[in-house]
Amino acid sequence: MKTLYLECNMGAAGDMLMAALYELLEDQDQVSFLHTMNHLIPGVAVEALSASTCGIAGTRMEVTVHGQEEESHDLPLGAAPAELHEHPHDHAHPHDHEHPHDHEHPHDHEHPHNHEHPHDHEHHHHHHAAPGDIDHILDHLPVPEAVRENAKAVYRRIAEAEAQAHGVPVTEVHFHEVGALDAVADVTGVCLALHLLGVGQIVASPVHVGSGQVRCAHGVMPVPAPATANLLRGIPCYGGEIRGELCTPTGAALLAHFASSFGPQPLMTLKKTGIGVGHKEFPAANCVRALLGESSQNGREEIVELTCHIDDMTAEALAYACERFMEAGALDVVTAPIAMKKGRAAAALTVLCRPADEERLAQAVLRETSTLGVRVRRCARYVLTPSAGQVETPYGPIATKRGDGFGIHKEKPEYGDVAAAARRCGVPFQTVWEAAVNALRQEAHLHG
Repeated sequence: MKTLYLECNMGAAGDMLMAALYELLEDQDQVSFLHTMNHLIPGVAVEALSASTCGIAGTRMEVTVHGQEEESHDLPLGAAPAELHEHPHDHAHPHDHEHPHDHEHPHDHEHPHNHEHPHDHEHHHHHHAAPGDIDHILDHLPVPEAVRENAKAVYRRIAEAEAQAHGVPVTEVHFHEVGALDAVADVTGVCLALHLLGVGQIVASPVHVGSGQVRCAHGVMPVPAPATANLLRGIPCYGGEIRGELCTPTGAALLAHFASSFGPQPLMTLKKTGIGVGHKEFPAANCVRALLGESSQNGREEIVELTCHIDDMTAEALAYACERFMEAGALDVVTAPIAMKKGRAAAALTVLCRPADEERLAQAVLRETSTLGVRVRRCARYVLTPSAGQVETPYGPIATKRGDGFGIHKEKPEYGDVAAAARRCGVPFQTVWEAAVNALRQEAHLHG
Protein backbone atom coordinates (compact mmCIF):
# COMPACT_ATOMS: atom_id res chain seq x y z
CA MET A 1 0.00 0.00 0.00
CA LYS A 2 1.20 3.52 -0.84
CA THR A 3 1.97 4.91 2.63
CA LEU A 4 2.84 8.40 3.84
CA TYR A 5 4.58 8.97 7.17
CA LEU A 6 4.60 12.50 8.62
CA GLU A 7 7.42 13.15 11.07
CA CYS A 8 6.33 15.94 13.43
CA ASN A 9 9.37 16.23 15.69
CA MET A 10 9.07 20.02 15.40
CA GLY A 11 5.29 20.14 15.43
CA ALA A 12 3.21 20.93 12.37
CA ALA A 13 1.95 24.03 10.60
CA GLY A 14 -0.01 24.35 7.39
CA ASP A 15 2.76 25.79 5.23
CA MET A 16 5.33 23.26 6.47
CA LEU A 17 3.05 20.32 5.71
CA MET A 18 2.29 21.77 2.28
CA ALA A 19 6.01 22.25 1.53
CA ALA A 20 6.90 18.69 2.59
CA LEU A 21 4.13 17.20 0.43
CA TYR A 22 5.08 19.45 -2.50
CA GLU A 23 8.56 17.90 -2.51
CA LEU A 24 6.99 14.45 -2.94
CA LEU A 25 5.12 15.41 -6.12
CA GLU A 26 6.49 14.56 -9.55
CA ASP A 27 7.90 17.53 -11.52
CA GLN A 28 4.81 17.82 -13.73
CA ASP A 29 2.50 17.68 -10.72
CA GLN A 30 4.57 20.38 -8.97
CA VAL A 31 4.01 22.70 -11.93
CA SER A 32 0.29 21.92 -11.94
CA PHE A 33 0.10 22.34 -8.16
CA LEU A 34 1.67 25.82 -8.16
CA HIS A 35 -0.47 26.91 -11.12
CA THR A 36 -3.64 25.87 -9.26
CA MET A 37 -2.52 27.43 -5.98
CA ASN A 38 -1.75 30.75 -7.68
CA HIS A 39 -5.21 30.88 -9.27
CA LEU A 40 -7.24 30.07 -6.14
CA ILE A 41 -8.10 33.55 -4.89
CA PRO A 42 -7.21 37.01 -6.25
CA GLY A 43 -4.34 38.54 -4.28
CA VAL A 44 -3.06 35.25 -2.83
CA ALA A 45 0.32 34.05 -4.12
CA VAL A 46 2.14 30.80 -3.30
CA GLU A 47 5.84 30.29 -4.05
CA ALA A 48 8.04 27.27 -3.35
CA LEU A 49 11.46 28.49 -2.19
CA SER A 50 14.62 26.50 -1.60
CA ALA A 51 15.53 26.63 2.11
CA SER A 52 17.60 24.84 4.73
CA THR A 53 17.48 24.26 8.46
CA CYS A 54 20.44 23.02 10.48
CA GLY A 55 22.13 22.15 7.19
CA ILE A 56 19.17 20.10 5.87
CA ALA A 57 17.93 21.23 2.44
CA GLY A 58 14.21 21.48 1.84
CA THR A 59 11.40 23.72 0.62
CA ARG A 60 9.72 26.66 2.32
CA MET A 61 6.29 27.70 1.10
CA GLU A 62 5.85 31.47 0.97
CA VAL A 63 2.16 32.41 1.06
CA THR A 64 1.43 36.10 0.62
CA VAL A 65 -1.84 38.00 0.68
CA HIS A 66 -1.54 41.20 -1.35
CA GLY A 67 2.22 40.97 -0.95
CA GLN A 68 2.22 40.50 2.83
CA GLU A 69 3.15 37.53 5.00
CA GLU A 70 2.15 36.82 8.59
CA GLU A 71 4.19 36.13 11.70
CA SER A 72 3.73 34.83 15.20
CA HIS A 73 5.36 36.01 18.43
CA ASP A 74 6.52 33.38 20.89
CA LEU A 75 7.24 34.50 24.44
CA PRO A 76 9.29 32.99 27.24
CA LEU A 77 7.42 31.84 30.30
CA GLY A 78 6.54 34.71 32.62
CA ALA A 79 6.80 37.45 29.96
CA ALA A 80 6.75 40.94 31.44
CA PRO A 81 3.77 43.21 30.64
CA ALA A 82 6.09 45.50 28.68
CA GLU A 83 6.57 42.72 26.18
CA LEU A 84 2.85 42.59 25.42
CA HIS A 85 2.66 45.52 23.05
CA GLU A 86 0.69 45.77 19.83
CA HIS A 87 0.35 42.50 18.03
CA PRO A 88 -1.84 41.06 15.27
CA HIS A 89 -4.69 38.85 16.44
CA ASP A 90 -3.65 35.26 16.84
CA HIS A 91 -6.84 33.29 17.42
CA ALA A 92 -10.46 33.18 16.49
CA HIS A 93 -12.86 34.58 19.06
CA PRO A 94 -16.61 35.00 19.55
CA HIS A 95 -18.53 37.89 18.06
CA ASP A 96 -22.01 39.29 18.28
CA HIS A 97 -22.42 40.77 14.82
CA GLU A 98 -22.23 39.66 11.22
CA HIS A 99 -19.14 39.85 9.03
CA PRO A 100 -20.24 38.78 5.55
CA HIS A 101 -17.48 38.19 3.01
CA ASP A 102 -17.49 36.76 -0.44
CA HIS A 103 -14.63 34.52 -1.52
CA GLU A 104 -12.69 37.38 -3.11
CA HIS A 105 -12.59 39.48 0.04
CA PRO A 106 -9.12 39.82 1.58
CA HIS A 107 -8.79 38.58 5.16
CA ASP A 108 -5.77 39.69 7.03
CA HIS A 109 -4.50 36.90 9.22
CA GLU A 110 -4.28 33.23 9.91
CA HIS A 111 -3.51 31.72 13.27
CA PRO A 112 0.19 32.37 13.83
CA HIS A 113 2.15 29.76 11.92
CA ASN A 114 4.70 28.02 14.10
CA HIS A 115 7.24 28.91 11.69
CA GLU A 116 5.38 30.76 9.02
CA HIS A 117 5.39 34.24 7.59
CA PRO A 118 7.62 36.82 9.29
CA HIS A 119 7.10 40.49 8.56
CA ASP A 120 6.93 43.73 10.55
CA HIS A 121 3.27 44.33 11.01
CA GLU A 122 1.72 47.80 10.74
CA HIS A 123 -1.60 48.79 12.25
CA HIS A 124 -4.45 48.18 9.84
CA HIS A 125 -8.05 47.05 9.82
CA HIS A 126 -8.70 43.38 10.58
CA HIS A 127 -11.34 41.63 8.48
CA HIS A 128 -13.25 38.82 10.15
CA ALA A 129 -14.94 35.71 8.79
CA ALA A 130 -17.41 33.27 10.30
CA PRO A 131 -17.34 29.52 9.50
CA GLY A 132 -20.04 30.09 6.86
CA ASP A 133 -17.84 32.65 5.13
CA ILE A 134 -14.98 30.16 4.97
CA ASP A 135 -17.30 27.52 3.50
CA HIS A 136 -18.33 30.05 0.85
CA ILE A 137 -14.69 30.70 -0.04
CA LEU A 138 -13.92 26.98 -0.26
CA ASP A 139 -17.05 26.22 -2.29
CA HIS A 140 -15.78 28.51 -5.05
CA LEU A 141 -12.19 27.28 -5.28
CA PRO A 142 -11.16 25.79 -8.66
CA VAL A 143 -10.10 22.41 -7.26
CA PRO A 144 -11.59 18.89 -7.42
CA GLU A 145 -14.62 18.33 -5.23
CA ALA A 146 -12.75 15.89 -2.98
CA VAL A 147 -10.21 18.61 -2.20
CA ARG A 148 -12.97 21.11 -1.35
CA GLU A 149 -14.76 18.62 0.90
CA ASN A 150 -11.57 17.75 2.79
CA ALA A 151 -10.71 21.44 3.23
CA LYS A 152 -14.19 22.18 4.56
CA ALA A 153 -13.95 19.25 6.98
CA VAL A 154 -10.61 20.57 8.28
CA TYR A 155 -12.10 24.01 8.86
CA ARG A 156 -15.13 22.50 10.60
CA ARG A 157 -12.71 20.88 13.07
CA ILE A 158 -10.98 24.22 13.63
CA ALA A 159 -14.25 26.09 14.16
CA GLU A 160 -15.50 23.52 16.67
CA ALA A 161 -12.18 23.60 18.56
CA GLU A 162 -12.20 27.40 18.71
CA ALA A 163 -15.85 27.46 19.82
CA GLN A 164 -15.08 25.03 22.64
CA ALA A 165 -12.00 27.04 23.65
CA HIS A 166 -14.04 30.24 23.93
CA GLY A 167 -17.21 28.66 25.33
CA VAL A 168 -19.48 29.84 22.51
CA PRO A 169 -21.54 28.19 19.73
CA VAL A 170 -19.73 27.58 16.43
CA THR A 171 -21.90 30.21 14.76
CA GLU A 172 -20.48 32.87 17.10
CA VAL A 173 -16.85 32.15 16.25
CA HIS A 174 -15.08 34.41 13.80
CA PHE A 175 -11.56 34.14 12.52
CA HIS A 176 -8.72 36.63 12.39
CA GLU A 177 -6.07 34.19 11.29
CA VAL A 178 -7.39 30.67 10.86
CA GLY A 179 -10.00 32.11 8.52
CA ALA A 180 -7.57 34.32 6.65
CA LEU A 181 -6.75 33.82 3.01
CA ASP A 182 -3.23 32.60 3.67
CA ALA A 183 -4.70 29.86 5.88
CA VAL A 184 -7.18 28.95 3.16
CA ALA A 185 -4.17 28.50 0.88
CA ASP A 186 -2.33 26.37 3.47
CA VAL A 187 -5.27 24.03 4.09
CA THR A 188 -6.25 23.78 0.43
CA GLY A 189 -2.62 23.22 -0.56
CA VAL A 190 -2.25 20.26 1.80
CA CYS A 191 -5.57 18.78 0.64
CA LEU A 192 -4.63 19.24 -3.02
CA ALA A 193 -1.13 17.76 -2.62
CA LEU A 194 -2.53 14.68 -0.85
CA HIS A 195 -5.14 14.33 -3.60
CA LEU A 196 -2.41 14.36 -6.24
CA LEU A 197 -0.26 11.88 -4.29
CA GLY A 198 -3.15 9.46 -3.87
CA VAL A 199 -1.77 7.67 -0.82
CA GLY A 200 -3.66 4.78 0.70
CA GLN A 201 -2.55 5.29 4.30
CA ILE A 202 -1.27 8.27 6.30
CA VAL A 203 0.52 7.74 9.62
CA ALA A 204 2.03 10.51 11.75
CA SER A 205 4.51 10.59 14.60
CA PRO A 206 3.56 11.89 18.06
CA VAL A 207 3.36 15.66 17.79
CA HIS A 208 5.84 18.03 19.46
CA VAL A 209 3.78 21.03 20.58
CA GLY A 210 6.60 23.21 21.97
CA SER A 211 6.43 25.12 25.24
CA GLY A 212 6.21 28.58 26.72
CA GLN A 213 3.64 31.16 25.67
CA VAL A 214 2.29 32.83 22.55
CA ARG A 215 0.87 36.35 22.29
CA CYS A 216 -2.67 36.55 20.88
CA ALA A 217 -5.75 38.75 20.70
CA HIS A 218 -6.80 37.84 24.24
CA GLY A 219 -3.39 38.38 25.80
CA VAL A 220 -0.80 35.67 26.39
CA MET A 221 -1.79 32.02 26.01
CA PRO A 222 0.08 28.89 27.04
CA VAL A 223 1.51 26.54 24.43
CA PRO A 224 -0.28 24.59 23.08
CA ALA A 225 -3.05 27.15 22.63
CA PRO A 226 -6.50 26.01 23.86
CA ALA A 227 -7.86 25.39 20.35
CA THR A 228 -4.76 23.39 19.42
CA ALA A 229 -5.11 21.30 22.58
CA ASN A 230 -8.76 20.60 21.67
CA LEU A 231 -7.76 19.50 18.16
CA LEU A 232 -5.02 17.22 19.53
CA ARG A 233 -7.42 15.37 21.82
CA GLY A 234 -6.81 11.64 21.36
CA ILE A 235 -3.50 12.26 19.56
CA PRO A 236 -0.16 11.48 21.27
CA CYS A 237 1.81 14.71 21.76
CA TYR A 238 4.54 16.09 23.99
CA GLY A 239 6.28 19.31 25.04
CA GLY A 240 9.96 19.94 25.55
CA GLU A 241 12.69 22.49 26.11
CA ILE A 242 12.16 24.37 22.84
CA ARG A 243 10.29 27.59 23.54
CA GLY A 244 7.66 28.45 21.00
CA GLU A 245 4.39 27.34 19.42
CA LEU A 246 5.45 24.40 17.26
CA CYS A 247 1.99 23.03 16.45
CA THR A 248 -0.68 25.47 15.23
CA PRO A 249 -4.44 24.85 15.06
CA THR A 250 -4.16 24.53 11.28
CA GLY A 251 -1.44 21.89 11.57
CA ALA A 252 -3.29 20.02 14.32
CA ALA A 253 -6.56 20.00 12.34
CA LEU A 254 -4.85 18.68 9.20
CA LEU A 255 -3.14 15.88 11.15
CA ALA A 256 -6.34 14.97 12.99
CA HIS A 257 -8.30 14.82 9.73
CA PHE A 258 -5.89 12.88 7.55
CA ALA A 259 -3.75 10.64 9.79
CA SER A 260 -5.25 7.20 10.38
CA SER A 261 -2.88 6.50 13.28
CA PHE A 262 -0.02 8.02 15.28
CA GLY A 263 3.17 6.30 16.34
CA PRO A 264 6.52 5.08 14.98
CA GLN A 265 7.17 4.86 11.28
CA PRO A 266 5.51 1.71 9.88
CA LEU A 267 7.51 -0.92 8.03
CA MET A 268 7.71 0.43 4.47
CA THR A 269 9.98 0.51 1.44
CA LEU A 270 10.98 4.16 1.22
CA LYS A 271 10.55 5.79 -2.19
CA LYS A 272 10.85 9.53 -1.58
CA THR A 273 11.36 12.09 1.21
CA GLY A 274 9.99 15.63 1.44
CA ILE A 275 11.29 18.34 3.77
CA GLY A 276 9.01 21.27 4.67
CA VAL A 277 11.09 24.02 6.28
CA GLY A 278 9.64 26.58 8.69
CA HIS A 279 10.49 30.26 8.92
CA LYS A 280 11.84 30.42 12.46
CA GLU A 281 15.25 29.43 13.77
CA PHE A 282 15.40 26.86 16.57
CA PRO A 283 18.22 24.79 18.10
CA ALA A 284 16.80 21.77 16.25
CA ALA A 285 16.05 21.37 12.53
CA ASN A 286 12.78 23.26 12.06
CA CYS A 287 10.97 21.08 9.55
CA VAL A 288 8.23 18.55 8.91
CA ARG A 289 9.52 15.47 7.11
CA ALA A 290 7.22 13.45 4.84
CA LEU A 291 8.30 9.92 3.98
CA LEU A 292 6.56 8.21 1.04
CA GLY A 293 6.83 4.50 0.45
CA GLU A 294 5.13 1.14 0.04
CA SER A 295 4.02 -0.73 3.14
CA SER A 296 3.59 -4.47 3.37
CA GLN A 297 -0.09 -4.36 4.33
CA ASN A 298 -1.12 -5.21 0.77
CA GLY A 299 -4.20 -3.01 0.77
CA ARG A 300 -5.52 -4.17 4.15
CA GLU A 301 -6.35 -1.65 6.87
CA GLU A 302 -8.38 -1.37 10.08
CA ILE A 303 -11.52 0.74 10.29
CA VAL A 304 -14.26 1.29 12.86
CA GLU A 305 -17.97 0.77 12.25
CA LEU A 306 -20.38 2.80 14.43
CA THR A 307 -24.02 1.69 14.26
CA CYS A 308 -27.36 2.48 15.86
CA HIS A 309 -31.09 2.20 15.10
CA ILE A 310 -33.27 5.31 15.05
CA ASP A 311 -37.08 5.41 15.00
CA ASP A 312 -37.87 8.95 16.19
CA MET A 313 -36.14 11.36 13.82
CA THR A 314 -37.49 12.95 10.66
CA ALA A 315 -35.80 12.18 7.36
CA GLU A 316 -34.62 15.79 7.13
CA ALA A 317 -33.05 15.74 10.60
CA LEU A 318 -31.27 12.43 9.94
CA ALA A 319 -29.97 13.66 6.58
CA TYR A 320 -28.56 16.75 8.29
CA ALA A 321 -26.86 14.57 10.92
CA CYS A 322 -25.27 12.43 8.20
CA GLU A 323 -23.87 15.57 6.55
CA ARG A 324 -22.34 16.59 9.88
CA PHE A 325 -20.66 13.18 10.26
CA MET A 326 -19.03 13.51 6.83
CA GLU A 327 -17.88 17.02 7.69
CA ALA A 328 -16.36 15.63 10.89
CA GLY A 329 -14.18 13.19 8.94
CA ALA A 330 -16.25 10.02 8.58
CA LEU A 331 -15.08 7.74 5.77
CA ASP A 332 -18.68 6.97 4.82
CA VAL A 333 -22.20 7.25 6.23
CA VAL A 334 -25.08 4.94 5.30
CA THR A 335 -28.72 4.72 6.34
CA ALA A 336 -31.06 1.85 5.53
CA PRO A 337 -34.77 1.30 6.31
CA ILE A 338 -35.53 -1.36 8.93
CA ALA A 339 -38.48 -2.50 11.05
CA MET A 340 -38.00 -2.46 14.83
CA LYS A 341 -40.04 -4.01 17.63
CA LYS A 342 -43.82 -3.59 17.40
CA GLY A 343 -43.40 -3.10 13.66
CA ARG A 344 -42.09 0.45 13.93
CA ALA A 345 -40.41 1.81 10.82
CA ALA A 346 -36.88 2.97 11.56
CA ALA A 347 -33.47 3.60 10.04
CA ALA A 348 -30.20 1.76 10.64
CA LEU A 349 -27.35 4.27 10.73
CA THR A 350 -23.78 3.15 9.99
CA VAL A 351 -20.77 5.47 10.22
CA LEU A 352 -17.36 4.26 9.05
CA CYS A 353 -14.29 6.01 10.43
CA ARG A 354 -10.60 5.65 11.21
CA PRO A 355 -9.71 4.15 14.61
CA ALA A 356 -8.26 7.49 15.77
CA ASP A 357 -11.65 9.16 15.13
CA GLU A 358 -13.77 6.55 16.94
CA GLU A 359 -14.52 8.43 20.18
CA ARG A 360 -15.03 11.81 18.53
CA LEU A 361 -17.48 10.47 15.92
CA ALA A 362 -19.29 8.27 18.42
CA GLN A 363 -19.92 11.40 20.49
CA ALA A 364 -21.08 13.18 17.33
CA VAL A 365 -23.65 10.43 16.70
CA LEU A 366 -24.92 10.75 20.27
CA ARG A 367 -25.07 14.52 19.95
CA GLU A 368 -26.63 14.84 16.48
CA THR A 369 -29.17 12.00 16.65
CA SER A 370 -31.81 10.82 19.11
CA THR A 371 -30.11 7.48 19.87
CA LEU A 372 -29.09 6.66 23.44
CA GLY A 373 -26.29 4.30 22.45
CA VAL A 374 -23.80 3.52 19.68
CA ARG A 375 -22.40 0.07 18.91
CA VAL A 376 -18.73 -0.11 17.92
CA ARG A 377 -17.08 -2.79 15.82
CA ARG A 378 -13.47 -2.79 14.65
CA CYS A 379 -12.99 -4.55 11.38
CA ALA A 380 -10.51 -4.85 8.54
CA ARG A 381 -11.04 -3.95 4.91
CA TYR A 382 -9.13 -4.47 1.69
CA VAL A 383 -8.74 -1.34 -0.42
CA LEU A 384 -7.26 -0.35 -3.73
CA THR A 385 -4.61 2.36 -3.44
CA PRO A 386 -6.30 5.61 -4.52
CA SER A 387 -4.80 8.23 -6.79
CA ALA A 388 -6.00 11.11 -8.94
CA GLY A 389 -5.88 11.76 -12.66
CA GLN A 390 -7.36 14.02 -15.29
CA VAL A 391 -8.73 13.65 -18.81
CA GLU A 392 -9.43 16.23 -21.48
CA THR A 393 -12.96 16.44 -22.89
CA PRO A 394 -14.83 18.85 -25.18
CA TYR A 395 -16.24 20.32 -21.96
CA GLY A 396 -12.87 20.98 -20.37
CA PRO A 397 -10.55 18.93 -18.12
CA ILE A 398 -12.27 16.45 -15.82
CA ALA A 399 -10.59 15.05 -12.69
CA THR A 400 -10.68 11.28 -12.22
CA LYS A 401 -10.48 8.82 -9.32
CA ARG A 402 -8.16 5.85 -9.64
CA GLY A 403 -7.71 2.67 -7.65
CA ASP A 404 -4.88 0.16 -8.02
CA GLY A 405 -3.81 -3.02 -6.28
CA PHE A 406 -3.89 -6.82 -6.47
CA GLY A 407 -3.42 -6.52 -10.26
CA ILE A 408 -6.61 -4.45 -10.51
CA HIS A 409 -6.97 -0.96 -12.01
CA LYS A 410 -10.14 1.14 -11.83
CA GLU A 411 -10.75 4.71 -12.89
CA LYS A 412 -13.84 6.91 -13.16
CA PRO A 413 -14.67 10.62 -13.52
CA GLU A 414 -15.06 12.80 -10.42
CA TYR A 415 -18.75 13.62 -9.92
CA GLY A 416 -18.06 17.21 -8.84
CA ASP A 417 -16.04 18.06 -11.96
CA VAL A 418 -18.61 16.46 -14.26
CA ALA A 419 -21.47 18.35 -12.59
CA ALA A 420 -19.57 21.66 -12.73
CA ALA A 421 -18.76 21.20 -16.43
CA ALA A 422 -22.39 20.29 -17.23
CA ARG A 423 -23.62 23.46 -15.54
CA ARG A 424 -20.95 25.61 -17.16
CA CYS A 425 -21.59 24.28 -20.68
CA GLY A 426 -25.37 23.94 -20.37
CA VAL A 427 -25.44 20.24 -21.29
CA PRO A 428 -26.84 17.17 -19.47
CA PHE A 429 -24.71 15.53 -16.80
CA GLN A 430 -24.71 12.24 -18.69
CA THR A 431 -23.25 13.91 -21.79
CA VAL A 432 -20.18 15.12 -19.89
CA TRP A 433 -19.89 11.83 -18.00
CA GLU A 434 -19.87 9.78 -21.22
CA ALA A 435 -17.33 12.15 -22.80
CA ALA A 436 -15.02 11.64 -19.80
CA VAL A 437 -15.50 7.85 -19.84
CA ASN A 438 -14.73 7.76 -23.58
CA ALA A 439 -11.58 9.80 -22.96
CA LEU A 440 -10.53 7.29 -20.30
CA ARG A 441 -11.12 4.39 -22.72
CA GLN A 442 -9.03 6.08 -25.41
CA GLU A 443 -6.26 6.74 -22.88
CA ALA A 444 -6.34 3.11 -21.75
CA HIS A 445 -6.21 1.93 -25.39
CA LEU A 446 -3.18 4.13 -26.12
CA HIS A 447 -1.32 2.77 -23.08
CA GLY A 448 -2.79 -0.69 -23.57
